[in-house]
Parts: sequence; structure tokens; C-alpha cells
Amino acid sequence: MQQNRKIIPVILCGGSGSRLSLNNKNNTPKQFINFGNWTLFDKTLLRIKSSIFDSPIISTNKKYLKHVKLHLRRNKITKYKIILEPAKRNTAPAILTAALINNIPDDQPLIFFTADHLIEKMNIFNKAIVKNKSNLTNFNVFIFGIKPTSPSSEYGYFKTKKIKKNINKVIKFIEKPNEAKAKQVIKQKGYWNSGMFYLRKDSIINNFKNYQPKTYRNCLNAVNKAKYKANTYYLNKASFIKATAKSFDYAILEKTKQINAIKLDIPWSDLGSWKEILKMYDNNKNKYIKKKNVFYRPWGRYTNLFEGKEFLIKELFVKPKGILSLQKHHHRSEHWLVTQGNAKITLNKKIIIKRPGEHIFIPLEAIHRVQNPGKKPVKIVEAQVGSILKESDIVRYQDVYGRVR
Repeated sequence: MQQNRKIIPVILCGGSGSRLSLNNKNNTPKQFINFGNWTLFDKTLLRIKSSIFDSPIISTNKKYLKHVKLHLRRNKITKYKIILEPAKRNTAPAILTAALINNIPDDQPLIFFTADHLIEKMNIFNKAIVKNKSNLTNFNVFIFGIKPTSPSSEYGYFKTKKIKKNINKVIKFIEKPNEAKAKQVIKQKGYWNSGMFYLRKDSIINNFKNYQPKTYRNCLNAVNKAKYKANTYYLNKASFIKATAKSFDYAILEKTKQINAIKLDIPWSDLGSWKEILKMYDNNKNKYIKKKNVFYRPWGRYTNLFEGKEFLIKELFVKPKGILSLQKHHHRSEHWLVTQGNAKITLNKKIIIKRPGEHIFIPLEAIHRVQNPGKKPVKIVEAQVGSILKESDIVRYQDVYGRVR
């Protein structure tokens, strides 16, 4: 029966994306930020429209219910179930409660996506999950590894060994290593841990009963006592808050020995930081460049690529020997990703050299500047984040072009 069933996609959509904080308490969560007439949640909903998937379950919280429904309408998804968490309890209770809702057979395959990843070449991804459907059992867990494109310290890694039926068994996890260790891990054929999970309903239940019995009991009560209205489960608060707040990785993956990997060589990104978002804009910048958005300055030029809610993406082009004014901002912080040349950056009393692929954060009120001491142009993609994103929010201290009054 399992082989004939469609896979139920569960989208975990309750996170606030705190690493992308936009300086206020009413932040738009990362998965709903408009990056140019699309959001990460839109991309996730588009991903599950394949014929291999059944209608989705979306796990979120009350605060985001309007956002979720708006996106479902916009993407013309009419069949769905929403699970509303009354409190934040991390991914373990979110995954368990999704598996426990009514009418899901025991051997039902479920795939768990987070709402804030970019995945390309979905045809390769989908082929891999269909191929591995028959390998799902009542106890094992499949996770997805992405072949690294660089020794990033932003992601966790894992190592595998091949066992029967060409299955890759996970033998070791490596938590976000530094760059030197990441290089070593990649040499040993380690893969990025994408944080997506693929397993059957009975495997989820058996693993929680074995390793997290208290969370299992409380989540079961939260689902059994839930109110159901308009395709939405309102989990019982008194029961749900007793569930231990833990990630699925710590609650289950650290305990079980039956973890297998689906290894993929496809473009993937967890847009969890401004560095990753700036890389995305750099890769797609030709879509955003228009003549009217290019502004010339004595040190070179800048191009406004995209203005979102409380953030602005720019590309700076600093000509050889060009030097911006020493300045600060009262209303914005900045993230810079160097994409070409070697940038000499002043940050308060420090001088820092940043090379292509390297990122630096300029906090609110920090005195800073960038200069290009070399013979080739320096390019930087910049995110300005704050309440005022205009030239008027520049306080200049020194300027070689005489712009300090």
C-alpha cells in the first residue's frame, strides 16, 4: 500500500527568522518577506505542486495564520490542513503533532520541509524521494544531504557509509564547524545537513515512544483535545506546553541509530542569514538592474537592486583607489558581502581586509568606511536594514572629496 500512496508534505512554518531581525518587534518572519514579488513560503508551496505529493499540512502558530492563508490563496492551494501551535516548542513537537492528526495511515510517507529554504532542480529531488519510498520502515529516518559548494561554517554536516540496497547510512554528524574543519569534512566526502526529513508516520510515533515518551503523551493529548475548524487544528494549550521544547535533531536523531541519507547535488540554500540573501541577489542581480537605479559618486557608483519592507539591497562599485567617506548611521545597520576585489574596511578603530565571498556586519552607530587600495574594482552587495534607508541618514566624519561640512 505504501508504494501507491502519495507523499504528504508537511511545511514547518512557525519560525520567526531572528537572524534576519529588522530592528523592531513586529518583524515579518523570514518565510513571508517579499524579496521581489516572491517569498520563501511561495517557493515552498510551488515545490509541493508535483503529482507525487498529496495535499499539504502546514504547521505554524496563531500569529502567522493570516499570512499562511493569504499565501495558500495566492498559490491556488484549496486542499490543506493547518496545525496551530499555541506556544513555540521547536521542531520535535511540530513534527510529532503533524503525524498524529486524524486520518493518516500508519505506513503513510511524510516529508518535512522548512518554509525558508530555496531548492532548485526539484525534478532530481522528487526522483530521489520516489526511489527511496520503498526503503522507509516503521523505525528509520531519511535526511537530505546537499553536496557542499564551499566550506561554509553556516551549516551542519554529516558523513555516511554505503550499506545494503545502495542505502547511505549516516555515521556521524558535525555541528557547524569552522572553515578549516569544514574543508576537512568536505575532503572526507561530508555533506551539508539540509534539515529536511523523510519518514513514515509509524516511524515518528515509534521513535518518540522510545526516546521522548513524555513529549509523545503530551502531543497526543494536544491533538486529541484540539478544536478543529475550517481545515485548522487548534492544539490544546494545556497539553502542548508540557511537551519539551527540543529540535527533532536533538530529540530523535541524536538517539536513533537508523538514520539514512539521500545525497543530492542540487542548488540549495537556507536563507537564514543576510550573507546568504546577498549571495542570492548577487546571483540574480541582472533581473533587478535598471539604468534609473544607478547612481554615480566620486568613488564609483551604487545600484539599488531591491527595496523591501525595512531593507534595501544595493551593489557598490568602488573604483581603483576609490574611498568612501568615514561615516555612521543612526537608523540602520548594514551587511556587506564582497563579491569582487579586496576591500579595505574601517570598522570603528579596526582595519579589516575582506576578500570575495566574505561578509561583514556594520552595526547601528558604528563608524565605518570602505576603500579600494588595489588596481581592480571592488564590488560589494549591501543590505541596509532599518527604519530610515536614505542618504539623509549619513553622518560624515572625513571625506577625501570634500563632502564634510
